[in-house]
Amino acid sequence: MSRSRFAAFFTSLSFFVIVALVAGVAAGAAAQNAHAPWLTAALGALEGLGQVWLNALRMTVMPLVFSLLVTGIVSIADAAATGRIAARSLVVFGLMLVAATVYAILAGLGLLTLWPIDPEAGRAMLAGIPSDAAAAVGRAAQTNALDAFLSSLAPSNVIKAAADDGVLAVVVFAVAFGFAATRIRADLRRPLAGFFEAVAETMVVIVHWVLLAAPFGVFALALGVGLRAGLGVAGTLAHYVAILCLSQIGLILLIYVAVTLWGRISLARFARAAAPAQVVAVSTQSSLASLPVMIERARDWLGVPQASAGLVLPLAVAVFRITSPVANLGVCLYVAQLNGIELGLGALVAGGLTAIAVSIASVGLPGQVSFFASIAPICLAMGLPIGVLPILLAVEVVPDIFRTVGNVTADLAATRIVAGEDITAEE
Repeated sequence: MSRSRFAAFFTSLSFFVIVALVAGVAAGAAAQNAHAPWLTAALGALEGLGQVWLNALRMTVMPLVFSLLVTGIVSIADAAATGRIAARSLVVFGLMLVAATVYAILAGLGLLTLWPIDPEAGRAMLAGIPSDAAAAVGRAAQTNALDAFLSSLAPSNVIKAAADDGVLAVVVFAVAFGFAATRIRADLRRPLAGFFEAVAETMVVIVHWVLLAAPFGVFALALGVGLRAGLGVAGTLAHYVAILCLSQIGLILLIYVAVTLWGRISLARFARAAAPAQVVAVSTQSSLASLPVMIERARDWLGVPQASAGLVLPLAVAVFRITSPVANLGVCLYVAQLNGIELGLGALVAGGLTAIAVSIASVGLPGQVSFFASIAPICLAMGLPIGVLPILLAVEVVPDIFRTVGNVTADLAATRIVAGEDITAEE
């Protein structure tokens, strides 16, 4: 089955995951109100199977992230070697990703300070989530001091670090490995990149298989939430969706400001140019499906030469996903407040660096796959538990719309910024 068909399948699967979430919470709440110990025990046993499903997802994180990072870095290095416009594009993409990551931390912390999670509702929701001992170890390492964070960047044994969920150490090693691979001979680099691409594709297939059981897994985990939190969990999930959407709306507004300042174009003109592509993004939730419209709007409405639009936009769709660090860090910051965890500077820096890395690694993965593959490494790098992620995955449909709209808007903005000097000279 092709990746596009996989993506379409998992889009339809989202409906069943939402149904499973609602059914699990409702069944758990009903058992709670029934005051029947035998029923509670039976549902508790079923809840344990949800942890098995979560572990099946978790086992793919390290090899998937490592392989995707290596192949992503090699492809970016090859793109940079293709010419001046490609190299300039990658610089613009990188600067925008770093700025988006800083914004993500500030916006996430700010929104949760102004509109915090209800403590009682949060505790009730977490009461039904399996504990995560590994995250507790990581949290102690990341939040005690900045020097602990720095020492974790270069572990003496990267295999042991991976076994201990030291995601940031694995990411640093993968980045170094990927850049080192770009320095070896092409006849050696190609089979090496092909090997890791094959490993990544294999891990994706395993994740696809695990996600086939997503309705059951989410149902089993939601049972525990319903047993202990009741129907009140709906308010917390709605609050989560609102926080994530607000942070991404803020990012989209900043993209408009950036393209006005550095793209040398009026706000009204850019808004008119981007609107049709944004409509396609909302309807398809796919940057790739929006690519033909983006090329047409960039050429005919933004004044970008056909050659530049034809190079920069496909490159942006391939390696640039600006909403990834914003949305993913937003989830992680929400998980931190939900668990009552105060994040130190080391944890925030670790999360930011990992978010930038996985934004490159997760490009091209279907939404259901990329949610866990992108957010779990960041959570682990920040020392946060990941048991609640499958519950949040079930309501990812609405935030995912804003992810796609933000990516499409940023792709068009970056294209105008990259070609800005040439356009200004012509105009």
